[in-house]
Amino acid sequence: MPSFPPRVFSGVQPTGNLHLGNYLGAIKKFVALQATHECIYCVVDMHAITVPLPPADLRANIREVTAAFIAAGIDPKKHIVFNQSQVAEHAELAWVFNCVARMGWLNRMTQFKDKAGKNSENVSVGLFAYPALMAADILVYRATHVPVGEDQKQHLELSRDIAQKFNNDFADSIAACGHGEAFFPLPEPLIQGPATRVMSLRDGSKKMSKSDASDYSRLNLSDDRDTIAQKIRKAKTDAEPLPSELAGLAGRPEADNLVGIFAALAGESKAEVLNRFGGQNFSGFKAALVDVAVDALDPIGAEMKQLLKDSGHLEAILNDGAARAREIAAPVMTAVKDILGFVR
Repeated sequence: MPSFPPRVFSGVQPTGNLHLGNYLGAIKKFVALQATHECIYCVVDMHAITVPLPPADLRANIREVTAAFIAAGIDPKKHIVFNQSQVAEHAELAWVFNCVARMGWLNRMTQFKDKAGKNSENVSVGLFAYPALMAADILVYRATHVPVGEDQKQHLELSRDIAQKFNNDFADSIAACGHGEAFFPLPEPLIQGPATRVMSLRDGSKKMSKSDASDYSRLNLSDDRDTIAQKIRKAKTDAEPLPSELAGLAGRPEADNLVGIFAALAGESKAEVLNRFGGQNFSGFKAALVDVAVDALDPIGAEMKQLLKDSGHLEAILNDGAARAREIAAPVMTAVKDILGFVR
């Protein structure tokens, strides 16, 4: 496999109510990667319509994600921030990948099974083909690295499979068109940090989710400091004090989740957190967690509120980012058409 210039791509769905899981699992990593990589960050609005969503809500959600990106520290001048639907090459390459991917590959996607449940015959084709579009999102920029949560790792592995199959199936044409041994890179996942999978504050066995009926199950990025404090104080725990070593978190999902959240927000390891708080009861630990969470999240929420007051400014950021994204994506798609044998 030839070497490709390092480039990061990732995206967040505009489905509303961004929460701590979105921040720790994605946005916080996006911010950190700016220092070391060329980054392209996308509001993946085409993915959002795989399930019914009112147009007014979608518009508001696109702006909310954009505001969260900027408020958290993503620089849209040095890097690219845009919404997916403005760059038609995503959809073009997704169709090509629909013709490269195999039904058996998509049938094995656990997220589709989880989302479709017993209603798989009635969900949209888009929900089933979602991973092919995700592969196109990444590979239309020939991105080499993708920061993802554990729940998206299977989709990234499929993106690698699609890239490899395209490279193999069209190897002769790729070489004939002057692109060497392979046209697409095999993107690598960037999964790091002690809290890549943030769980519910009410049930440590379930992922933190905007769809949970209880607002106390999650910390929303829009929550003010008093709400953050109240939710953490009410977070479910168990009767035992915090352990002093990592092994002591086994079988204690709520304790493990809160320690992981503290570690991720404070920039520490779980072991360091337990070394400091091991043997203490949860009331003292929660008080410290409130301070860490408020310090990290309250400024982001406040800045988001200010940014959302000026939708024109947010849309200007997205328009500029889309124009710069097209400058990268269009030549890639043109090359793909040549490789496939399309006449243009």
